[in-house]
Amino acid sequence: MTGGSLTLKLFAQFKNETGEVKGPPLDLPESVTTEQLSILLNDILSNEEIVPYAFFIDGEEIIKDLASAIAVTKTSKESTIEIVYRPQAVFRVRAVSRCMASLSGHEEAVLTTQFSPDGKRLVSGSGDTTVRFWDLNTNLPDKVCKGHSNWVLFVSWSPDGLKLASGGMDNEIYIWNGASGAQLGKALRGHQKYITCLSWEPFHVNPKCERLASSSKDTTLRVWNTSTGICEYTLSGHTMSVTCVAWGGQGLIYSASQDRTIKVWKAETGSLCYTLKGHAHWINTMGFNVSYVLRCGPFNHLGMREAVDISGFTVFLGLLLYELFTFSLQAQKDAFSRYQSVVSVVGGEILASGSDDFTIFMWRPKKSEKSLCRLTGHQQLINEVRFSPDGRLFASASFDKSIKLWDGQSGKFLATFRGHVGSVYQLCWSPDSRLLVSASRDSTIKEVWDVHRKKQLLELPGHADEVFAVDWSPDGERIASGSKDKLLKM
Repeated sequence: MTGGSLTLKLFAQFKNETGEVKGPPLDLPESVTTEQLSILLNDILSNEEIVPYAFFIDGEEIIKDLASAIAVTKTSKESTIEIVYRPQAVFRVRAVSRCMASLSGHEEAVLTTQFSPDGKRLVSGSGDTTVRFWDLNTNLPDKVCKGHSNWVLFVSWSPDGLKLASGGMDNEIYIWNGASGAQLGKALRGHQKYITCLSWEPFHVNPKCERLASSSKDTTLRVWNTSTGICEYTLSGHTMSVTCVAWGGQGLIYSASQDRTIKVWKAETGSLCYTLKGHAHWINTMGFNVSYVLRCGPFNHLGMREAVDISGFTVFLGLLLYELFTFSLQAQKDAFSRYQSVVSVVGGEILASGSDDFTIFMWRPKKSEKSLCRLTGHQQLINEVRFSPDGRLFASASFDKSIKLWDGQSGKFLATFRGHVGSVYQLCWSPDSRLLVSASRDSTIKEVWDVHRKKQLLELPGHADEVFAVDWSPDGERIASGSKDKLLKM
């Protein structure tokens, strides 16, 4: 009895995500906070460094204290309460609060933008047929790359940060030097219609980062060797436009199409493994739980790779030393370790596909052709599905003006974020998986959605027209958005 009130004691037990019991049963006050639980768990696990954790009861996150979560889940206080914990990123990304610059130069709408894997460089593609590299120190154009004869629809950095691929309405793919912006070799020609998506072979599979997969409106995929400029093979089988392609970390390539199917191919031979069926209309988007770690390769949130040995000299790699980089076994191990850190938690590679049929299907293609689950709730077509960097959550954007949050393993619905007054085009996660940003037809960036507290923190207005592209730098420092108003905003 304290101050005339009774503090109720509860029996609780910590478990990890796989259900493994950690530590003895505990006698806890129901007023115990998440901060206190984190300190207690770090002590139980004997962590040398303090690791932040998120805690859950019956799938509901403990935001404030144990009592509040129990009130929501209606968990019995008479039995032992199972508290499931998830490790969070040690670093924390601060919510972006203002526009630091408007980058002008494009003469038509900015259709695509992407930061390099180390977060130090930015490129954009536009309806003016150019690819532009931007100097992030001065917020001025650095290089203007000309070669395309029609809209540039897609740009993609190689996971080593040394090359950039761009594809457009002219049916061609160009490879650019990531440091100088110079064109590397001739344009990759072969597709008969425009390029819809590009995906590089993962760094941990091949640190040379030579091979690139492309998808097209012409119903085919092609795998290119970007060093020789040769198409190694063409993947045929889809009967309508291939909307997206993803190169997995286990030797498979995944493609989604308007023919309502997802096809799984062997990356080495190009042979078809199987076809995933379930959607009743065009598949517009495909999210992949390891996309983020495959994109960043050996880079961490600090944008630095491990030291490598070059002719007997140890060089610590940074932006100024890119051209000295010799692919090291250590860097490949680092990339594989980052990949394994995701798949070990979620149990393998998982896909989520969004369609014009308003539904999302989840798949584990390595194990079964059958879908894990079918998710409903959106009222219009789903435009994008994007997994968090840690692979534990994913968000879906729809023309119904909403964003929905889902569990990345079970598909459990977690929250709906509303605020946009126009169709939501794109989503992007912060590198620490705590925040989410969205771009919309309503000319705004809704930033930032806090996925744990399930609320909107900020709104970033400023664009004068629809926002088509958005990306969050892997170092967490910046968000870039591209709009129909011809501007990039930082």
